[in-house]
Amino acid sequence: MKHDVEILHTIGDFDQKETYIFDDKVINGIRTLIIYYKNSKNPIQNFIRRMKAYKMGFVKMQKPDVVHANVLHNNMLFAVYLKKKFKIPFVVTEHWTALRKINQDSTSGSVKKIAKFIGNQSSMMLPVSNDLKASLAELGITTPMQVIPNVVDTQLFEPNNSALDDFTFVHVSNLIPRKNADKILNVSIKLLKEGYKLKLKIGGDGETKTLREIVQKEGFENQIEVFDTLTLPEVSEKLKTSDCFILFSEDENQPCVIAESFASGIKVISTNVGGISEFFPDNFGILVERSDESLLENAMKALLNEKVITNKKEISDYAETTFSKNAIAQQFTDVYEEILN
Repeated sequence: MKHDVEILHTIGDFDQKETYIFDDKVINGIRTLIIYYKNSKNPIQNFIRRMKAYKMGFVKMQKPDVVHANVLHNNMLFAVYLKKKFKIPFVVTEHWTALRKINQDSTSGSVKKIAKFIGNQSSMMLPVSNDLKASLAELGITTPMQVIPNVVDTQLFEPNNSALDDFTFVHVSNLIPRKNADKILNVSIKLLKEGYKLKLKIGGDGETKTLREIVQKEGFENQIEVFDTLTLPEVSEKLKTSDCFILFSEDENQPCVIAESFASGIKVISTNVGGISEFFPDNFGILVERSDESLLENAMKALLNEKVITNKKEISDYAETTFSKNAIAQQFTDVYEEILN
């Protein structure tokens, strides 16, 4: 099946004066129409403007055979509208942690009702993990489901076979509290004080001031690098010049960054949450059962003391067959053909 893909997206902006601004361009060879609408403090008005923006954008696009939506947010009521008015089927890729069973009690009833309604109107749900698939069923979604993981650009994220002087750990995230970057830093400093030879690269698009202050106070500026927001190529460079990625989150679905780490040929230490274990071969790192610093310490020591040389090709080959553009595109194609036939 040959695909002709166009992307339609809307974004609210509090600062713009015009009610709607159209940004129509070609990105990576794909026509992408983004409509910016003037945001307000009234959520109902914002929803109406967002739906109108989608309608105005849709008339400028080719009429699709199938719509591929992302996340069961109220935005995707527009996909239901297209199905009802134009008989266009839609599928939904879902990776929203708010819909995990463990989080459903703290997710508002209206959000869950809308998600259930949209999900049951779709032709197929495509959760990124079996853990999330079970959660969507728990929510009351009865539409057929197929697990398709997040995609990784394996041409960008690839191994670097140069040996590093010191074993290097890396953590990249948005640094929100549930990512536990502070715990990763604490354990790394503890190991350095115990005499372990290691380096840590830690940061992302969040608050880094406190991390920098701790590193400076402890006097480990030569062993610990704190960085701010990175571009995707810069993330790739950080990963490929490390030995192990650490994810110490309280909650996840199927994180792209673990797949990116595997594509880079490096091992991973992660908390065993969400669907992480579903795409985590036994010899590719260590899963810890909760975000307990003692468990992280033991895992880091295990890798630091490990005498086995990491087979970067084995790890990156797994990522290629599991998360690459070609691998995911083929699964999407099979879904589209099933729906259209």
